[in-house]
Amino acid sequence: MTARSYTFTHAITRRPGASIVKGLRAVDTGEPSLDLFRQHHQDYVAALESTGAKVTVLDPLEAYPDSVFVEDAALCLPEVAIAMRPGAASRLGEAAEMVPTLEQFYPEVLRIKGPGFADGGDILTTEREILVGTSSRTDAAGIEELRQLVAPYGYRVREVITPEGVLHFKTDCSLLDEDTILSTRRLDTTDCFDGYRVIHTAEGEEACANTIRFNELVLMPAGFPRTAELLDKAGYKVRLIGNSEAAKLDGGMSCLSLRFAPPRA
Repeated sequence: MTARSYTFTHAITRRPGASIVKGLRAVDTGEPSLDLFRQHHQDYVAALESTGAKVTVLDPLEAYPDSVFVEDAALCLPEVAIAMRPGAASRLGEAAEMVPTLEQFYPEVLRIKGPGFADGGDILTTEREILVGTSSRTDAAGIEELRQLVAPYGYRVREVITPEGVLHFKTDCSLLDEDTILSTRRLDTTDCFDGYRVIHTAEGEEACANTIRFNELVLMPAGFPRTAELLDKAGYKVRLIGNSEAAKLDGGMSCLSLRFAPPRA
């Protein structure tokens, strides 16, 4: 049986625009290089395409400096797409901008209307449930509205806690297969992954916890050799992608794409 949580035929990405220098960041570690970011982004798209997936690459949205991080704007399930309601005021309009693209693939696109907020970066979809972490960008009201929207499709939503100081739930974790999660120790100690097999990032390499399983590949940010070796030894096909510039804006592998197998292609 095909694993729906990481088997995809399509992805949506958006090229970084010149306005990324104005992007949000929890800690200022320097201004990102647009040229290098563009190169990393091309490498990222090429890795997705290498699995046979069709990748839609959208033009930059200069009015939204963080819009390269398309995952926060929507949740794509096999049956339905849901436009999120990002918790950062400067990003609120990104979800509406994504809807016309989603409508090319889905007969219906639902919306988180509020008053709550929900960011895609706080949502981890596994084979058995949808985990959603409360954070500075996602609140209980947003999670409850999401729960109501996906319930008719048979999905169970479980609210979990994102540790203090961690921007998004998926900053500290990612799905590796049907039963396995890559996680930092600080997130795993909250017991949110009870019942799953957990592989911890190597000490000092917590910043690589946000990977993505995309078909046969595990896309992982370059520069974290011990964790990459752990995953390689565990049998995963790891592809390293430069992420230094996205990381300056709190971005990781999952943030850069919406990944899905739509009901219509």
